[in-house]
Amino acid sequence: AVIGRAGAMAAAMVAAVAGGGGDFSDLREIKKQLLSVAERSRERGLQHSGKWAAELAFALEPLPLSELPPPPVLTEEDARDLDAYTLAKSYFDLKEYDRAAYFLRGCKSQKAYFLYMYSRYLSGEKKKDDETVDSLGPLEKGQVKNEALRELRVELSKKHKAQELDGFGLYLYGVVLRKLDLVKEAIDVFVEAAHVLPLHWGAWLELCNLITDKEMLKFLSLPDTWMKEFFLAHIYTELQLIEEALQKYQSLIDAGFSKSTYIISQIAVAYHNIRDIDKALSIFNELRKQDPFRIENMDTFSNLLYVRSMKPELSYLAHNLCEIDKYRVETCCVIGNYYSLRSQHEKAALYFQRALKLNPRYLGAWTLMGHEYMEMKNTSAAIQAYRHAIEVNKRDYRAWYGLGQTYEILKMPFYCLYYYRRAHQLRPNDSRMLVALGECYEKLNQLVESKKCYWRAYAVGDVEKMALVKLAKLHEQLNESEQAAQCYIKYIQDIYSCGEVVEHLEVSTAFRYLAQYYFKCKLWDEASACAQKCCAFNDTREEGKALLRQILQLRNQGETSSTDVAAPFFLPASLSANNTPTRRVSPLNLSSVTP
Repeated sequence: AVIGRAGAMAAAMVAAVAGGGGDFSDLREIKKQLLSVAERSRERGLQHSGKWAAELAFALEPLPLSELPPPPVLTEEDARDLDAYTLAKSYFDLKEYDRAAYFLRGCKSQKAYFLYMYSRYLSGEKKKDDETVDSLGPLEKGQVKNEALRELRVELSKKHKAQELDGFGLYLYGVVLRKLDLVKEAIDVFVEAAHVLPLHWGAWLELCNLITDKEMLKFLSLPDTWMKEFFLAHIYTELQLIEEALQKYQSLIDAGFSKSTYIISQIAVAYHNIRDIDKALSIFNELRKQDPFRIENMDTFSNLLYVRSMKPELSYLAHNLCEIDKYRVETCCVIGNYYSLRSQHEKAALYFQRALKLNPRYLGAWTLMGHEYMEMKNTSAAIQAYRHAIEVNKRDYRAWYGLGQTYEILKMPFYCLYYYRRAHQLRPNDSRMLVALGECYEKLNQLVESKKCYWRAYAVGDVEKMALVKLAKLHEQLNESEQAAQCYIKYIQDIYSCGEVVEHLEVSTAFRYLAQYYFKCKLWDEASACAQKCCAFNDTREEGKALLRQILQLRNQGETSSTDVAAPFFLPASLSANNTPTRRVSPLNLSSVTP
């Protein structure tokens, strides 16, 4: 029934694909379909979908002459509209959208009608952007509307009801509905477009932007085609389900797409999202060798270089992209990151603003600009920038987290809590969100909740190694000395097992607390071991020496080491004093603080 809406050509393509169901056995057939849809997308001015299909086709083996896809069959209507279409398409390519639409009035063929409606839509978008750039700073983008949308919706909905829209027409109708914030209707139309023309990547991509969680995904009835695999891999990456995404991409590589730069870049982005920085960097470097003039995703690459403080590499990337095309959004973001790394925050913000003038819906630039305003202590501008990022994409955890930080600076913990919770929902296994939540609960004096957060942060793998210290300090406040000691020892074991050069200020705090704890428990051996460790740190040296003198005094007075108080744990052998025996006790029981 769905297919009945499309023209004969679309029906033929669906028939070719319908049996696919994620089946990649006939790569030649897939290549034919990709070449065909790339050509059809370009005829309609859908450059990005055309490029995506062409890139994917390029990753497959070339076809012999006899197997190349035939040119599309022209109908009577196509022939009648050919002159007007050819003229209008040349105007369209020169971005003269109103002029293109004028010459396409009254055209009946699917292709010409689509170009007519699409020209009107783009004309409205261009006017909106021009007006925005002229009249407002980049932080007030949302106020200007595309005037053409309502008319387009009325006309397209009539065609839709009459079942006269092909796959491309449905896609445009969906875009218009999304722009008018009619999300539910837009999703239904994009699903229909994917059924009618499964090979058009644009419709799948729009669908990705509207799905907010895994539950929504379950309820969509999607066509059973090989394109669905690409869609699922993409949506899993967006929803931060990285393991599933990487599995999908691996299976696509195994199916024969190993040379696809699109897949390689997506895998790099996935590793960036789970903060596996080394892997992401090596994949991006490989991608740059394969496709040296690529600009897409290079802003993500620059984020990684920024996190690693790789100034020379970031500088080289910024210069390189500037030579290729300095008026691309990604280039502006890379240059912004470069200035930010050099602590020139005003200049960085300027480049992020430039990026947003080029594309007001570019998510990364809004978030990065928020970070810059935070550095410049301009909290109201930071809040505005983060809110815009969330308007563009509600799944951007960095913007929610950024809002939490700004309200923390403004000392508004209830607001903080809301935003950190949202960030945590999007990244349930990110320890930074959990530590931030724990600190929030602590400020609000909800200490039980705070304990749960810190313990959970430690359990999921604490990136900054601060959760246990914060948990220990909470136990200290509550006079739960045994639990505090357990947390400190786990922290010390963690730090030393990493083999890092210890620059953690809290290590000295941990040893000082443990020395005092053991001293109270009259465990002189352990106390002196920890006190000796204290002497290695500037801030605890004097206390360590004083404690050692006290222990020596008590020992000389004949005080014996207590044996009835069991030490709650043992120090790692490498940390204890050379000949100090340490008590070995069973592993810690932290069930009392487990959420």
